[in-house]
Amino acid sequence: MGRLYLIQLDGRFYSCRRCRSHLANCDELLSKAFHCRHGKAYLFNNVVNVSAGPQEDRMMTTGKHTVADIYCNCCQQLVGWKYESAYEKTQKYKEGKFILERAKMIDGDGSDFYLDTHHVGSDADDE
Repeated sequence: MGRLYLIQLDGRFYSCRRCRSHLANCDELLSKAFHCRHGKAYLFNNVVNVSAGPQEDRMMTTGKHTVADIYCNCCQQLVGWKYESAYEKTQKYKEGKFILERAKMIDGDGSDFYLDTHHVGSDADDE
């Protein structure tokens, strides 16, 4: 196994809660109006330091999507998923975009901004 290479982001960014690896620059944030199994989730145009698992079809509240779970390259924690394709025309804007679960990340300055502790319904709950 080779040496792990991680991208270090400049400016304000979100990091993995477990290992603090950089995951996404705040400038890449598209929406905070998403939900997942563990509560709130954010939609990003691009993320770094993640690896994608196998693609699978999932029925979500907004319709059927082909997605791939994404994992932190450093600690292997599941941090969200990537939208590979959408079956509904109105959902095509998600293709190629990434969801990061808010419970799995922290603000780039190390502060823990995840305050929600109750379960919230989600797209991913309908799998």
